[in-house]
Amino acid sequence: MQIVLIPGDGIGKEIAASVKDVSAALDCGIDWLPYEAGAEYYEKSGKLLQDGLMDAIRECGLALKGPTATPIGTGFRSINVQLRQTFQTYANLRPLHSMAGVKSRYENVDLVIFRENTEDLYRGIEYMCDSDTAHGIKMITRKASARIIRAAFEYAVANGRKRVTAVHKANIMKLTDGLFLETFNQIAKEYPQIASDSVIIDALCMKLVTDPTPFDVLVTENLYGDIISDLCAGLVGGLGFAPSANIGDTVTIYEAVHGSAPDIAGMNKANPTALLMAFAMLLNDQGMKDKAERLNNAIAAVIAEGKTVTADIGGSASTQEFTAEVIRRL
Repeated sequence: MQIVLIPGDGIGKEIAASVKDVSAALDCGIDWLPYEAGAEYYEKSGKLLQDGLMDAIRECGLALKGPTATPIGTGFRSINVQLRQTFQTYANLRPLHSMAGVKSRYENVDLVIFRENTEDLYRGIEYMCDSDTAHGIKMITRKASARIIRAAFEYAVANGRKRVTAVHKANIMKLTDGLFLETFNQIAKEYPQIASDSVIIDALCMKLVTDPTPFDVLVTENLYGDIISDLCAGLVGGLGFAPSANIGDTVTIYEAVHGSAPDIAGMNKANPTALLMAFAMLLNDQGMKDKAERLNNAIAAVIAEGKTVTADIGGSASTQEFTAEVIRRL
């Protein structure tokens, strides 16, 4: 099986190497196809994406991606957004759960976020009305809303989840968010076995940081999803424990959602957990559930013991030492 591997910027090469080592130890039969993309590649080549990358993703249908840097306020648009829009990976799936050995305010968080990936303000439809006025367009369609909402309910059914909550701001944005909420309420009727409700985005944020345990599956638009995904990652110890899958009809791109951490790049200090967990999601979706479970269990055991962990978890192990310990426990 061929899978595109995009190490990305900063620590990406180190954590991608960790995945390759674990993949070999699990004997997954994967032929990794490495391609460059990101700010570092742009600096040396003048291109954001290596030639052939898009065709390789289209042909393989699967990619695993490390972090890529995006300039703030100027420069090129996010590579993540470009990939999601090109391949219509409309569902951004982010499972988040507490892990023993990871310091956080809560011990029993178990959330799944479904974020619509292709429209909303992230479409980047914006322009200058004049030198002092910028205008951005929030686009919400019934088709895209229905697609992500149905994906959330189907996931809930398949994975024994009990409740799906729509996140919106329909009290203010009555047409755009109103359309999303209306679509949610219609589709929820098709799944009577799953409880459904809705919550306004600002109220949700308050409730999550007060007590996240009542929530199960959250489904929402692009911008809100981006914000609450990172907020929820903070509830379980940070972005270093937040894997992600961008799911389309023909292409799925798995990734770690954290940044490129240029301050520690090349120093063998990075925590590869998020990308390894994303790899476990890939294995599970490709029918290798046993290997995925073994990998998740090995990661959890290493972190819970706390002896061979990286500095961000309170240890002193290198990326390679952490990876070797995960492999030993497989």
